[in-house]
Amino acid sequence: MTENTAFWTIPAEKVLAELDTSADGLAPEQASARRAEYGLNKLPDAPRPGPLARLARQFNNLLILVLIGAAVITALLGHWIDTGVIMAVVVINAVIGFVQEGKAEAALDALRDMLAPKANILRAGQRMSVAGADLVPGDIVLLEAGDKVPADLRLIEISGMTVEEAILTGESVPVRKATAPVAAEADLGDRTSMAFSGTMVAEGTGMGVVTATGDKTEIGRISTMMSNVQTLKTPLIRQMEIFAKYLTGFILVLATGILAFTLVLRDMPFAEAFMIVVGLFVAAIPEGLPAVLTVTLAIGVQSMARRNAIIRRLPIIETLGAVSTICSDKTGTLTRNEMMVASAVTAQDVVKVSGQGYAPEGKVAGGDENILSSMAQVAALCNTAALVQGDKGWRVEGDPMEGALLAFAGKLGIEPAKRPRAQASIPFDARYRYMAVLHDGLVLLKGAPERVLAQCDTQLGADGPEPVDKAYWDSASAHIANDGQRVLALAQMTHKGSDLTHDTVAGGLTLLGLVGLIDPPRDEVIAAVAECHSAGISVKMITGDHAGTAAAIGRQIGLHQTDQPLTGAEIDQMDDPALEAAIQRTDVFARTSPEHKLRLVQALQARGQVVAMTGDGVNDAPALKRADAGIAMGLKGSEAAREASDFVLADDNFASIAEAVKQGRTVYANLKKVITFLLPVNGGESISLIIAVLFGLMLPITPLQILWINMVSSVALAMSLAFERPEAAIMRQPPRRANAPILSRFILWRVFLVSILFAMGIFGQFALAQMQGAGLDEARTMALNTLVAMEVFYLFSVRYRHGWSISWQGVKGTPAVLIAIAIVIVLQAGFTYLPFMQTLFDTVALSVWQVGQCAAAGILLLVVLEIDKHAANLWKRLGSEMTAARE
Repeated sequence: MTENTAFWTIPAEKVLAELDTSADGLAPEQASARRAEYGLNKLPDAPRPGPLARLARQFNNLLILVLIGAAVITALLGHWIDTGVIMAVVVINAVIGFVQEGKAEAALDALRDMLAPKANILRAGQRMSVAGADLVPGDIVLLEAGDKVPADLRLIEISGMTVEEAILTGESVPVRKATAPVAAEADLGDRTSMAFSGTMVAEGTGMGVVTATGDKTEIGRISTMMSNVQTLKTPLIRQMEIFAKYLTGFILVLATGILAFTLVLRDMPFAEAFMIVVGLFVAAIPEGLPAVLTVTLAIGVQSMARRNAIIRRLPIIETLGAVSTICSDKTGTLTRNEMMVASAVTAQDVVKVSGQGYAPEGKVAGGDENILSSMAQVAALCNTAALVQGDKGWRVEGDPMEGALLAFAGKLGIEPAKRPRAQASIPFDARYRYMAVLHDGLVLLKGAPERVLAQCDTQLGADGPEPVDKAYWDSASAHIANDGQRVLALAQMTHKGSDLTHDTVAGGLTLLGLVGLIDPPRDEVIAAVAECHSAGISVKMITGDHAGTAAAIGRQIGLHQTDQPLTGAEIDQMDDPALEAAIQRTDVFARTSPEHKLRLVQALQARGQVVAMTGDGVNDAPALKRADAGIAMGLKGSEAAREASDFVLADDNFASIAEAVKQGRTVYANLKKVITFLLPVNGGESISLIIAVLFGLMLPITPLQILWINMVSSVALAMSLAFERPEAAIMRQPPRRANAPILSRFILWRVFLVSILFAMGIFGQFALAQMQGAGLDEARTMALNTLVAMEVFYLFSVRYRHGWSISWQGVKGTPAVLIAIAIVIVLQAGFTYLPFMQTLFDTVALSVWQVGQCAAAGILLLVVLEIDKHAANLWKRLGSEMTAARE
């Protein structure tokens, strides 16, 4: 046996010979020898980072490493308080990141759980039950309805067996199995002579020989793919790394220059000079930024949790705001994964059927009542499924298509539970493609339209049976199929005997009509897709289902390019550049395998797209892991898909994705406000220290006082920006570029201007206090409180990019802003007036006049920034008007 043997192409008897086995199974000694050769039927464990490795990753940040270096040197110099405060900052950031890191790479565990724990087999002709892990190639496995397939099998005997393969192929209905070989190039969903590990037997019985176990199965192949899939960094993390690199480089160059200046030109002792450099590090590095960033993302996560969406990695909420393309699986994601009769055709009418899933409630609009009643009788009685009403609605036990027929009958007045047993029946057989039952002298039959039509002599009209119009029915069947619906024909005939054979129904049937069945789109999907399009986001459907069905669903939900679906076979013929070009010409991809889905995601990413992938099956897991944002369905999705994802929709509501995009855009906008707020504070502190060093002046604020500002007042005020509401037009804007820098030209100008104003406020207040006779500690206390006052008033300015901040709405702010200001005022009062704080930070109590003097500097700052903001807006508006006038 070779690993790549296409067993689905080989007759069953030759497969047994190829695997050196027989229909009676392996002998026990053969099974033991093969277990030693092939190993256990389970997926191999993958190495996982332990808690210590996860904790160590939290320190892999340039800004944090610089702070650690500063802490080490201050400890060597004996400045223990400074060391303790700096390390407290480092540890707090690390703990926040460690606790909040929710990404648990457990997808492979979920896949292992899909292997059946027990299997019924034949060993030396004896039936026995063994652990699924003990199966080996050549074992003969017995299957019946409800069994989970324990390994990849080549079927050698079947009786009416269908298998649910949606988790692997996306096929929305169970696949009818056969023993005959199929073509070598057949897609996974078309290999009807195979049963794959992890799928479920829906009905019938069968027997198959094991052809692959463990990581050689189709599920094992997906597991191997997932192990090799590289998880991309989110746009925010990439941008923050670039930001940290440039900021750290700038600070190090500046600090080196200051150290050289103080040692060479000022002839200052190294310990004293280095403490100045440490002060510069502390002043320039926004220590609170990682904590504020984490909290801002966490607020977005909590907001989505209220919408039944579980975010498993914090940065993903922001990534969703940058998404430019959503690739969605069809079955169970865009559709309900519940079959429903959507239309019915009689000899006179085309009837539309409405309702929800398997619920036997809804409307059947139009049609002849007698004909529809006869069709309902066939739908209900020529049926082996059952409908059960549970806490979460109606569900089907048995074939989903038969469940849909029961619901259809219920809408026409036949209660699904009240059905008499058939006197005789012909079960569905792939060779005949119909099923028939006998009830009280009446044969009721359903099956493939072309087969049933050939057995009908008449059709039921308004006045009774009439000659069958084959051309009419062929046209009607084609029309239903073009809408992506699966077509069944319903027929009946009288029969006086008690036996029912294929010869009985070979002719003489009366055709009642056709029904079209479809896995319908979710109600909320159409509106959600339209909202995504209005936000500039492309939506593409990637499914394992047939091209016609996929295109029809695509048209129903409002996808733009549905006329030319791209199939998996066509994708196989394309190299990467050709695929990158083809992916722009269609929004529908059909008959795709896990490899195809992964390639499509990679092709979009190669074109600079930020891709969100949604799915619910095992076949979606590799693409979910590779996508910038992997989104799994929580209710009907597989455990493997949920564990491979970053974002789980607990209610399977596709509309939550559009809300997540809105939330992500809001988070990013608020993060820019946070950075625009924090950097000028650090800039003002740094410039103040540099001026003092260059001109030989006394430091207006000590490094320890700067840490208080950066980790307490700055963080408290910045966090209030995380609660800002989204802009009204946020979902009418195109997605931002993934490589767009966080620091735009406006932000850079604002950081520069406000840093200068902050430095002027700090030094001006420090000098003014000394001129008024204040001592060093008192002057520094005034300078520090002036900085806090300017922060508070700058917070009001930064909240509005275009509107006036000096307004009642601007002053009122949001509850979070008012709470943050109140907290800062209380903390700053304690910092200034509590004795133990005065001892720790060298502060002095201030008079009411001095506090008012500090507040005046903040008011002046707000006025200057408002004038600058509206001057810039006026200049921009005048420029636009002049350009329009010239045109």
